[in-house]
Amino acid sequence: MSTKKLPPSIPINPASTRATIADVARAASVSKATVSRFLNHRDKLLTKEIAKRVEVAIAALSYSPSPMAQALKRGRSRLIGLVVADVTNPFSVAVLRGAEKACQEAGYLLMLFNLGNDSGREREAIEALTAYQVEGFILNTLGHDAGAAADAARHGKPVVLVDRRHHDMQADFVSLDNAGAVRLGLRHMVEAGYRELLFVSEPVTDVSSREEREAAFRRFVSESAQGIAGLRGGTFESTGDEGQAMDNALRHLRQRAGQRLCGVLTSNAVVTLRVVAAMARLGLRLGPDVGLVGFDDTEWSPYVGPGLSTIAQPTDDLGCIAAGCLIERLKGLELPPRQILLSGRLLARGSSQAAVS
Repeated sequence: MSTKKLPPSIPINPASTRATIADVARAASVSKATVSRFLNHRDKLLTKEIAKRVEVAIAALSYSPSPMAQALKRGRSRLIGLVVADVTNPFSVAVLRGAEKACQEAGYLLMLFNLGNDSGREREAIEALTAYQVEGFILNTLGHDAGAAADAARHGKPVVLVDRRHHDMQADFVSLDNAGAVRLGLRHMVEAGYRELLFVSEPVTDVSSREEREAAFRRFVSESAQGIAGLRGGTFESTGDEGQAMDNALRHLRQRAGQRLCGVLTSNAVVTLRVVAAMARLGLRLGPDVGLVGFDDTEWSPYVGPGLSTIAQPTDDLGCIAAGCLIERLKGLELPPRQILLSGRLLARGSSQAAVS
């Protein structure tokens, strides 16, 4: 008669409860260390009987080890933290898509933290992602709290900045060539005959991409006015809750223009929608009444009015290159901080055509 010990009766784990290594150890009547040895393919250290008991317990409980726990035991989480200023902005979503693709191809997972345009949460974002043991950061933040990003660097975590600089922080930086993109849009508007120009942006101060675009706008108008009679320009900062202010800004633009054609350059898709909404309230036509060129080419841009003229950013490429730079750093690349600027692309549609077709 056989005296071989049979595995104990093992209760099936409810689907709603994730089994732990402790559950497996208890079911197999072994220690957690024994289960760990089995999971790490060190079952040669176990008797066949014990190995079988652990195997049966794992199958009965549908146990699967936590990838995070396994990675941390190896000293690697293979997690990359991405912090974005505003996930409702189509730009942020596109950057996320590009970064996620590059991370997946390299065997990393991306963790997202959305600031909701609240600069006070930048340090919270860094601390939260650090707690999850991310190996590095891709930051598309407002850039108001350089100390938060510096904390990440002090912990030995590489950082790559996207679109927005952190003043005095030395890190890889990937962005659109903002000055070149502004010139591209404004040259198109001037060639179409627009002479009274308005740059509409979210609040400019301390957000590097907005500062660069506004400075490029003013520089273009100043330099071009010497050779183009009647060319003038100004800036309006949109907060999103200004109510009548946007309508008034467009009214004043048309008053200043007089008989000249007037046009607007918007800093991103969020602002573009605000301008389009104000024009609808005022009964103004895109193109003949107010020309419009906006940063960011969204899926809906061709279908608004006569079609919105846009400056398309290589957003997927920005995210992909930023992730690539970070992964290179994680693999040990040591170089001085790099600055990578990509060109925008003008897509001219009806909103920047003064003549009615």
